[in-house]
Amino acid sequence: MDSQKWDYEIFWIETIKRIQSEITEQEYTMWFKNMLYTGSEESVIMLSVPSSFYKDQIIQRYLNRIEDTLLELSGQNIRVEFNITKRADNKKENKKPEEIKNPHAVDVQKKPKHRQLNNEYTFERFVVGDSNSFAANAAYSISRNPGKGYNPCLIYGGVGLGKTHLIQAIGNSAYQEFNNLKISYITAETFANEFIFSIQKKSGHLFKNKYRSIDILLIDDIHFLQGKEGTQEELFHTFNALYDSNKQMVFTSDRPVSELRSLSDRLRSRFERGLNVDLQPPDYETRMAILNRKIEEKRITISSDIIELICRNIKTNVRDLEKALTKLIAYSELVNKNITLETAQRQLQDFFAQPNHKNITIDNIQKVVAEYFNLSYNDLKGKKRTKAIAFPRQIAMYIAREITEYSTTEIGLEFGGRDHTTVMHACQRIEDRLKSDATLEPTIQHIIRALKGYGV
Repeated sequence: MDSQKWDYEIFWIETIKRIQSEITEQEYTMWFKNMLYTGSEESVIMLSVPSSFYKDQIIQRYLNRIEDTLLELSGQNIRVEFNITKRADNKKENKKPEEIKNPHAVDVQKKPKHRQLNNEYTFERFVVGDSNSFAANAAYSISRNPGKGYNPCLIYGGVGLGKTHLIQAIGNSAYQEFNNLKISYITAETFANEFIFSIQKKSGHLFKNKYRSIDILLIDDIHFLQGKEGTQEELFHTFNALYDSNKQMVFTSDRPVSELRSLSDRLRSRFERGLNVDLQPPDYETRMAILNRKIEEKRITISSDIIELICRNIKTNVRDLEKALTKLIAYSELVNKNITLETAQRQLQDFFAQPNHKNITIDNIQKVVAEYFNLSYNDLKGKKRTKAIAFPRQIAMYIAREITEYSTTEIGLEFGGRDHTTVMHACQRIEDRLKSDATLEPTIQHIIRALKGYGV
């Protein structure tokens, strides 16, 4: 068996050499430098990785490539298994025996909770799927190399998709990983309020010193800054000071920076200078993984058919999934009954009804589309046929036909008295363009998501 272990380690070393030659240096450093060969059994190689997040990403990104390369090198199917070993433990394994003094030293040295961060928001507790993997990978990379790669970074997406979780996970991870780094997490509203207070108290120099001496600045919900010219001016100068000093900045927003109205052009250009990543609503598999994780954490038992029921019907965001689960748990505890499929369907009927568009009017659609394309509400109802107006008008007509019960005649009347053939022609133009323009579908879905929250 010893010779077998030795042979497997040789295969592993050659495998990662091959993979290293096929991927970028940054990618290799991020994912393979922290993976350790720990041993082997018959047809199995065992590897140590630092976290569940790390393990999930390796399986999703590289497992097939690893096992295919092992087969090519060894001539046999060698399976890979992962053991999660905390980073501190990995470092300890690399030390000589005489250097290891106290087996409990890691616990003693663990830092206390950061006063601005929620320690529940970690990468280990963030469920990764196709809809959020790019943003999660970028956030993880930033936490390991602050100020050296994706700087600044803007994470954007709708309500309840995990923006706050990711931005705070960056802070929590970097806080535990690095010593003597000044990390600050605040909301844009808090930043604005502190700035106003500093003006009132004539303590602007203290405010500037506070935020321009930070190593990692995390600001949540920058859409709050729209129209606040003084605060935008101060953030612009803070941004420049930190950027010039190679200090990391991460921001979140409920929409892409290009859609933030009443934002100064020079501040907008600063946000667009770095990496902008979006979070989409979770797909079915990710929703299942999220609910199973929540159920495991709460140490409760819910049948798989109920979990499937929730995931099939709630497609909006993580927050809505959690609300549905919380309601079922509360019902079970209060009436002291087990949750059946019929009970779940009855208790969650209001949640399942949410995706309906009955409350969305053509007027709502016109206003949201006009805002999205930076037009006036009257432009869409008017007679102008310039490309800058005609295309958004066609999109508005298409969405109205798709998500409302209005007839094409009724839709035409709401668009300046146009006849139903104009509406049909507009919808056909959009349908044809959807087949050739990959960017159009995300645009339409973004507008529809915005309509769901319109006026709330």
